[in-house]
Amino acid sequence: MYHMKRYLLFAAVLLAACVVRLGILEGEYGQAAAYPGASLSKEEWNPLIAASVNEKKITVAVDGREYDSRTTPVYMDDRLNIMVSAEILAEGLKCSAHLYRDRELLVEKRNDAVRLKLNEPAMTVNGRQHPLSSPMIKKNGQYYVSLPEVAGEIGYSFEWDMQKNRASAGDNSKLASVVPARYDLREKERLGVVKNQEDTGMCWAFASLSAMESTLLPEESLQFSPDHMTFSNSFAVDVSEGGEYMMALAYLLAWQGPVYEKDDPFGDGKTEPGLLPVKHVQEVQIIEGKDYEKIKEAVFRYGGVQTAFYSSMGGGAKGSEFYNAGEHAYCYIGTERPNHEVLIIGWDDQYPKENFPVNVEGNGAFLCQNSWGDGFGDGGVFYVSYYDTNIGSHNVVYTQIEETDNYDHIYQSDLCGWVGQIGFNEETVYGANVYTAQEAEELSAVGFYAAGKNTEYSIYLVKEFNGPRSLENGTLIANGCMENIGYYTVPAVSGGKALLLEPGERYAVVLKLSTPEAIHPMAIEYAADEPTKDVDLTDGEGYISPDGKRWEHVEDAFSCNLCIKAYTKNR
Repeated sequence: MYHMKRYLLFAAVLLAACVVRLGILEGEYGQAAAYPGASLSKEEWNPLIAASVNEKKITVAVDGREYDSRTTPVYMDDRLNIMVSAEILAEGLKCSAHLYRDRELLVEKRNDAVRLKLNEPAMTVNGRQHPLSSPMIKKNGQYYVSLPEVAGEIGYSFEWDMQKNRASAGDNSKLASVVPARYDLREKERLGVVKNQEDTGMCWAFASLSAMESTLLPEESLQFSPDHMTFSNSFAVDVSEGGEYMMALAYLLAWQGPVYEKDDPFGDGKTEPGLLPVKHVQEVQIIEGKDYEKIKEAVFRYGGVQTAFYSSMGGGAKGSEFYNAGEHAYCYIGTERPNHEVLIIGWDDQYPKENFPVNVEGNGAFLCQNSWGDGFGDGGVFYVSYYDTNIGSHNVVYTQIEETDNYDHIYQSDLCGWVGQIGFNEETVYGANVYTAQEAEELSAVGFYAAGKNTEYSIYLVKEFNGPRSLENGTLIANGCMENIGYYTVPAVSGGKALLLEPGERYAVVLKLSTPEAIHPMAIEYAADEPTKDVDLTDGEGYISPDGKRWEHVEDAFSCNLCIKAYTKNR
């Protein structure tokens, strides 16, 4: 007991001494240095310190964004390194982090590449080996890496504040871009097979599903069915002759798919009824306005990005004045609107402008995968100039694809998805959808569209809904801000308590949106055109308000459904 008290005293002195960096440890981030008077070895002392740290909440701040050990995979290991999951590493450091063959992690940012292998005490940095005090490990199904060691190799500072139990990492680079000047997903094993839409107008479905396949690589190699997306959706017309990315999103976000290509093969003239989705898409971000830096970052971090441009080429692509078949280079300059969807899979900032058959202002091109088979371009791939009129105008990134056991129920009334928008000529609007719990359930998350950049949201749960007046009495379960346009699934929490729903209980999810410069911030489904003419208004009960107090029934007053979904788990 005497010795234990002595060691605790040393720990208290250490905690009170100062804010220290893990750099004080032996090596750069290695074993704890010996303290005067301590008789314990490093191997005995370090686990005591780590245990003390792990007993409390650990906070990790990366470029102003905070994570804590109560909700995210974070801990201190026995070498006194802060260990974080590969997913948190990728998100926090805004880097590309992908796992190959279940044992090798490739971390990339700008021109730096770090490779770590499972349980190996060394890492390869830009082709050269560096010692690693805390190897990558697999624990409880998660892959963990040493944040201070990896962050230091891609230009980040790292500090550990013992008094606050807080780690901080900051980007030291003076470069604004997080991506290199050239990138090609094919070289990273992050691109699926080239497909052929043949003489159909199904480019939109091929591009969407190819983007998803790329997002899942290299961890998972799957092929999804364009036939099922095209023929098993909620639209009223044959969209094999043409469609667009919002149709793909509606199908995916409604959990109507995707299904495997082998279960509903392309080109057989039929679809297979009754197939269940094999993945659940829970987040999709949309980049607009030719924001090339964000497009590149999305390719770098997530995978192929679905985009559209005007194609004057047929499937053979040999007769267009805008295409140089010898260099596989395309550039359209004109006023035509986009008519074809492809996948951006990389870029080259120095791609020669002379390769294009029209005069362009400068070098640079996106590398795109087409859906015209591997006989087109360079094995199905071609270059599109940065100066093309349409390329990059709108872009779809599949940022959150989950397993189908993530939730037990989806409650929704917008099977055709985001068709239009509604509001009161103000930046702020309130919307509410009412649902009936099928079983004894727990509200786990809420899904909605952010129709503009920097959309602020607040979400409330109203239990035992009994009319519009009860919508004022909701419990706040989530709030925040979405930087990009897109669809988001937000976890529902209330002071750490489960949000319980009883069988048959009518409950409402209330969504407050504030979108800068918007006049109609709320996404809606309604009969806008031929494809959406059969929209069902009987499957929902929605309300809308300018202030959260005066409510109107949207199905009756505006002939629309609100795009607000609820996700629950059985109790």
